[in-house]
Amino acid sequence: MPPYDPSAFPPFAVTVDLVVLTVRRHALCTLVVRRGETPYQGRWALPGGFVRAEEDLGAAAARELVEETGLCAHDPAAPPPVPSNGAHLEQLATYGAPDRDPRMRVVSVAHLALAPDLPAPRAGGDANSARWAPVEELLGEDVIAGTLGSADTAGAGEAAGDAEDAEKHGGPEALAFDHARILADGVERARSKIEYSSLATAFCPPEFTVGELRRVYEAVWGVSLDPRNFHRKVTGTPGFLVPAGGTTTRQGGRPAQLFRAGGATLLNPPMLRPEV
Repeated sequence: MPPYDPSAFPPFAVTVDLVVLTVRRHALCTLVVRRGETPYQGRWALPGGFVRAEEDLGAAAARELVEETGLCAHDPAAPPPVPSNGAHLEQLATYGAPDRDPRMRVVSVAHLALAPDLPAPRAGGDANSARWAPVEELLGEDVIAGTLGSADTAGAGEAAGDAEDAEKHGGPEALAFDHARILADGVERARSKIEYSSLATAFCPPEFTVGELRRVYEAVWGVSLDPRNFHRKVTGTPGFLVPAGGTTTRQGGRPAQLFRAGGATLLNPPMLRPEV
């Protein structure tokens, strides 16, 4: 067998991009930064950066999460409740179209992060501003529904074409690179996973009411849910919620019972997304 020659293969860079989702003012929002350098200078983009030589992918994503939001990645093996500065972090998909970055060949391993209502972000690195943006403002409802497709099925040229069309017709603001595709994939991952897992509680504080949890589902799915049916389903699903032993009036009206996330990771029966 001939010896392996690393120089026979072209070098390329690896980055991590973050789809950081939270619910703010009853709307599903994502963190975006305005790029301060070329390429795509002045465009909004997902936060992220290059993987350092000594890092694995998970460590790079966790570092970027801390730098961009001040949040620590929550260990999924740790028992609830999630720490106040903890966020759910999982690998989303890999994006490697040859022309997705005009500088060089760059493969991005995107990660999805979910956390409760977060404070106003602070820009850093090559970004000159940062904000929480409603996902519908960035993508439009048709894109959120899945018309962009899945990871690695189209190149940056197609993504750029989608962005240019949106700008010409007064549609959603174009994101840099193929970040519209990555964001759409992250939103759909969150929408689908809260059907069969307890992931929706990652959008809630350690103690929350059923009404607050329902508003998470409504924001992520973009629908209105019947309060009584929702209450019956979530409190009747084994291991989903456990009473926290107190009440709150922070939502106004009569005192509402507080709950914590239970030990179940999979919901049986699942919380099926309504047809829209």
